[in-house]
Amino acid sequence: MRIIVGISGGIAAYKAPMLVRLLKKNGHDVQCVATSHALQFVTPLTLQTVSGHAVYSDLFAESNDFSTEHIALKDWADAIVVAPATANIIAKMAAGVADDALSTTLLSMAGKRRFVCPAMNSDMLHAPATQRNIEQLRADGVTIIESAVGELACGCVGDGRMAESEEIYSRLISSMEAPLAGKKVLITAGPTYERIDAVRFVGNFSSGKMGYALAEVMAEQGAEVVLVSGPTHLTTRHSGIRRIDVESARQMYSAAVETFPSCDAAVLCAAVADYRPEHCADHKLKKNGNKGLTIEMVQNPDILATLGKMKREGQTLVGFALETNDERANAKSKLERKNLDMIVLNSLRDKGAGFGVDTNKVLIIKRDGSEVEGELKSKRAVAEDIVRELKLK
Repeated sequence: MRIIVGISGGIAAYKAPMLVRLLKKNGHDVQCVATSHALQFVTPLTLQTVSGHAVYSDLFAESNDFSTEHIALKDWADAIVVAPATANIIAKMAAGVADDALSTTLLSMAGKRRFVCPAMNSDMLHAPATQRNIEQLRADGVTIIESAVGELACGCVGDGRMAESEEIYSRLISSMEAPLAGKKVLITAGPTYERIDAVRFVGNFSSGKMGYALAEVMAEQGAEVVLVSGPTHLTTRHSGIRRIDVESARQMYSAAVETFPSCDAAVLCAAVADYRPEHCADHKLKKNGNKGLTIEMVQNPDILATLGKMKREGQTLVGFALETNDERANAKSKLERKNLDMIVLNSLRDKGAGFGVDTNKVLIIKRDGSEVEGELKSKRAVAEDIVRELKLK
């Protein structure tokens, strides 16, 4: 592949030659585009030596091969990776500013694969403006490669350290060559908690293990995954997973409805509460003598049905059905009613399947009526089966 390595002016710029060398070692052609500030940390001679090409850093340099070098590079390259990406270059990308060699090249690459490796002081990274800019890049289809620290509970990118060269290389190549490369997938996982008062809630026994396994498998196959997770102790490992933590069904609904339009597919396997208390006390409810407690319940919005109505041509929607009786008939009815392309059925009557365990046994029912029945196996293996049957459009 032909890859542009963009280098902006952070201290992590000293790592750029290592990334270039790794790409070259594995047979890829590389050209470097650097800002003037980047060249305060790494020399043009070093970058030229490891890449085998002159460094593009000046829009109007007489040594440029073309008068519009950024357009020539766009036509030449399959992808661009910015490592390191400072708060400044991220802001320029988000706003469409093109005032130097790197930002101009990035703007011209809007139709190509773009990868950004943030590297900056953690306070700068978590500044609201930077987080807004990163979210804008994600919305624009840019893949964010963060360090192995992963994402914080708030859903922000890690602690500001740039990912190591090997991690960047692995993520870049797997995303470009993997079956789901270039695809963006929404996954919901875990339970929802519906508050009764300040300390109590109505919930269920879902652990989130099935959804998290799906997220890891799809990310490993190159997808950009947005994981909307209810309360769980689980953590994500792959840097291609962006996690949004929610508590209630309404919060999960809002996150899913906001995310789905920019996705190629959605796999909804969260155990979402159908009902919530009509009123939530802002204090702990006390016993009232020997009297009982009556809680009026109201329906939650139906996430799967809503996405089914929103689904446009080219999108794929997958639901889950956990049943205790008339399993196949109920699952097929749900597939039709909610405009799904595929539904994954599991039954609580199957030993070793369901909530809280590490195994599952599912029946995959497709829109065309075909079925794929699996054996009892690990949830990771079940996730691989589901992804194998998921033919994204």
